[in-house]
Amino acid sequence: HVQLVESGGGSVQAGGSLRLSCATSSYTVSSVCMGWFRQAPGKEREGVAAIHTTVGSTYYADSVRGRFTISHDKVKNTVYLQMNSLKPVDTAMYYCAAKSTCYYSTYDPSTYSYWGQGTQVTVS
Repeated sequence: HVQLVESGGGSVQAGGSLRLSCATSSYTVSSVCMGWFRQAPGKEREGVAAIHTTVGSTYYADSVRGRFTISHDKVKNTVYLQMNSLKPVDTAMYYCAAKSTCYYSTYDPSTYSYWGQGTQVTVS
């Protein structure tokens, strides 16, 4: 079982930056693929970015490509999402999630096995 704990959310003005962190309780085959998702009120949960931690492959939704960067610290078992040039449309609850591989259904939340509790990001 993998436990995920997000942190780093907050309120920021448009154009600002935030860095989200997702600490994992352990690194196992079930957490090789780490993803960030977000969900705004009344909207479906959408995939934002993912990283295949064994090879470092990264994946980004079109809406955030060039503004967000996902990274993984193997020593700390932590995944980060650096968010720059934030826009009001980025306002949402952000969740990290884990599964065994990023090579299929990378942005489909139903394929992820483990989830954190979420951290709120508000851009005004």
